[in-house]
Amino acid sequence: MLGSRRFRRRVTTALAGFGLLVTGAALQVGTSATPAHAATTHRILFDNAHAETAGNADWIISTSQPDPLGQDSTPNAETDWTGALSSWGVALQKTGSYSLKTLPSGSSLSYGGTSTTDLSNFDTLVLPEPNTLFTTAEKTAIMNFVKNGGGLFMISDHTGADRNNDGQDAVEILNDLMSNNSVDSTDPFGFSIDTLDVSSGYPAAISDSTDPVLHGSFGNVTKSLIADGTTATLKPADNSAVKGLVYRSGYSGNTGAFFLTSTFGSGRVAFWGDSSPVDDGTGQSGNTLYDGWNDTGATNAPLALNATAWLAGSGTSGGGGGGGTCTAAQLLGNNGFESGSTTWSSSSGVITNSTGESPRTGSYYAWLDGYGTATTDTLSQSVTIPSGCTSANLSFYLHVDTAETTTSTAYDTLKVQVLNSSGTVLSTLATYSNLNAASGYTQRSFSLASYAGQSVTLKFTGTEGSKLQTSFVLDDTALNVS
Repeated sequence: MLGSRRFRRRVTTALAGFGLLVTGAALQVGTSATPAHAATTHRILFDNAHAETAGNADWIISTSQPDPLGQDSTPNAETDWTGALSSWGVALQKTGSYSLKTLPSGSSLSYGGTSTTDLSNFDTLVLPEPNTLFTTAEKTAIMNFVKNGGGLFMISDHTGADRNNDGQDAVEILNDLMSNNSVDSTDPFGFSIDTLDVSSGYPAAISDSTDPVLHGSFGNVTKSLIADGTTATLKPADNSAVKGLVYRSGYSGNTGAFFLTSTFGSGRVAFWGDSSPVDDGTGQSGNTLYDGWNDTGATNAPLALNATAWLAGSGTSGGGGGGGTCTAAQLLGNNGFESGSTTWSSSSGVITNSTGESPRTGSYYAWLDGYGTATTDTLSQSVTIPSGCTSANLSFYLHVDTAETTTSTAYDTLKVQVLNSSGTVLSTLATYSNLNAASGYTQRSFSLASYAGQSVTLKFTGTEGSKLQTSFVLDDTALNVS
């Protein structure tokens, strides 16, 4: 597996990104890393990048975006912030335990990037009736965010509620997210949204005194409100964690669920079949709004607030998501590189099926350096390690081949590092070099347990000198938590 190399990569599948390597002299991850955020602060991102204010909709917590505190830093009433979701936002803000932001119109959802609104900086994403399709990259970001421990709150509306007349409504958009993504399209959450327009009703909560969404710190839930909305069909055979909490009158079990919860990987999911329950009747001038938040026939406010708390990890039971629980899982996306340039971020050509080197398994692998010229290649992936996990083991297979003849000088190196969401290096786990050259692959593994509760980026950086080539070849990565 040695020889003429880099001409191969520039003409094959490139891109993708993860990052973490570990060296022959395994360095343990340090325990002094600063937590990404205080344990009592739950970070919530409300989406406004997908036509959430089209037509009469006004599904924002404030017109000040991304930071609602720019409108009023100490809100006490729903009118202190402008938006039909302002009651929701103000109620969370007043607890002192939540940090709220909005993804502004014209932005895109991302996970593992450097933006302040990147999903790696949040515990929960709220999608309040999106009216434009998510891009392929956005769907990958959302699914990986949830898989790695994030909370996802999906709010739909009735079929045909195409507020911007682009041919897509929230039912189609959210079903597309779940059934047409690069991470898991095999009914990952265990439900599908029904193509219905239910005109009215007060769906009732199930009897379960232990459920933290129905009986949480914000109060008890008895009923919700449906005013032109829809329901969902549960498929527990696909995901046994799916659970209907509020049902349309006359329905139970797997049909007619108006509000439900589920899990995916280490993350949590909630679905609500109508936007009217979170509408507080106040918003920007010119919109026709309905005050479902304060409807006396329902308990919509406790339902929204308890669900937000549970999704952000402060519930007392349920799936993973940073609240002291841990679901055993493998967290890395595209961990064997067989999906090509997805999930990972990397230099061009790093993820490849070239015959210049050989994969350990499958057809694809990651190949850093090997040009015989001054080159720096990178490979990285961001991941959130749930706070309840006591074991987090990073592993990968590494092969190093080189044309260098020295037995004493490290001319070409590969660093394996852990970075925080701002790009600051928290730890260098290992450094490999041309001196580690050997035939075949060797498995390396490291404990990342000290990063539980943090969103980190795992990064491989290969740096090659100006002469003889050294190739750093990776395959079959994994980050197993329990």
